[in-house]
Amino acid sequence: MKKTKFLAALLAMACLAGVAVSCDDDDDDDVTIESSTDSSTDSTDTTEETGTTLTGGEISGRYTENLTLKEGNYSLTGSLQMVAPAVLTIEAGTTITAANNGEIIYILIEQGAQIQAVGTASKPIVMTSANTAAGGWGGIHICGYAHTNSGSDTYSEIGDAAYGGSDDTDNSGTIKYVIIKYSGYALDEEHEANGISLYGVGSGTTISYVHVDMGGDDGIEFFGGSVNIDHTVVTNCSDDSYDWTEGWNGTAEYIVAYQASSDVLGYDCDCLMECDNNGSDYDATPLACPTINYATLIGNDSSDNKRGIRLRAGTGFIITNTLVTGKAKAITLATTQTVGYADAGSSYFSNVVISNEIVNEEGSGYDNDSFVAAGNTANYDVASALSSTYIGQVSGAGAVSSSSDWTSGWVSF
Repeated sequence: MKKTKFLAALLAMACLAGVAVSCDDDDDDDVTIESSTDSSTDSTDTTEETGTTLTGGEISGRYTENLTLKEGNYSLTGSLQMVAPAVLTIEAGTTITAANNGEIIYILIEQGAQIQAVGTASKPIVMTSANTAAGGWGGIHICGYAHTNSGSDTYSEIGDAAYGGSDDTDNSGTIKYVIIKYSGYALDEEHEANGISLYGVGSGTTISYVHVDMGGDDGIEFFGGSVNIDHTVVTNCSDDSYDWTEGWNGTAEYIVAYQASSDVLGYDCDCLMECDNNGSDYDATPLACPTINYATLIGNDSSDNKRGIRLRAGTGFIITNTLVTGKAKAITLATTQTVGYADAGSSYFSNVVISNEIVNEEGSGYDNDSFVAAGNTANYDVASALSSTYIGQVSGAGAVSSSSDWTSGWVSF
């Protein structure tokens, strides 16, 4: 959750100078470029907006007009950057594979641009990498006009794009039934990519039915904004599964985090959920105080310093109907502000079931006794209540019921 202005040297990276579409030199019937300026009434192409439509092939570049990727297979050979008012449309069933060519490869949606990536359960959109290891490519970065409490001069960690503003209902598009694998490229210690990085993204944006798997940093990270997410699964990301900072105040419902053990993965994972208001100013406003509802958070690491939900740096929170297991410290609170909100009741847990205990790392105030007294459950064998991996609920808490598995058919890891 570090952020400084992006290295100036990256501004000269490949394919940012202008719109670029690269295809094979030889004849290939599978690669076509269609104009979207046709004003005919043919039902297959009625748009009069300018832009580019592709059917398979190599892609990269900086687009100021609409780009449509028809269902097919694409090789992402460099960064793909959408500039306002351009819209990136990706059809269901499409697979985008980041090349393993030494380039810094990611998808960036700038302020005022949009992504419309709408798959289905039977035909999800897959974004993956030829480098099938955590951190193989840079994932998706979306910059919006919603709030951040990090000041007025804010730029994305990857791509150096401005974000933030005062439009908390800003709409950056729709991501639905999308699978993101092997993301999390780290340029350096202060410029890291996640599966999806949400910078000042507004509540008009839709993010539903998303699976992030085997990422080299966080699965989904929020830098301010009011965007809501639902029906998301983050598996085996090497840092945190979910991460918020800079005043995010949206809602996350029906969310799953799963982290296998280091013996299985070959690397350690950190928190299932790491939660800050602002690491540089705990009192910064607008205050981070999101609502987490119907969550299943599962780790497989009992090391003393491993946490499930880590609440700190002045964040507020509302966490309800949630299961946490597999970490030595199921939930921790730190900093006077975060503990104070819990003591005052403006932040609270409701119907939360954890396999160990809640720990106040500040040493006083809200503690495990407070947690249990509010009707929550500690020291419960959550793992035994799950029918498989993350499926199952306890007294209505948990993201996926055994009778209604919304991950079936499209989530696989």
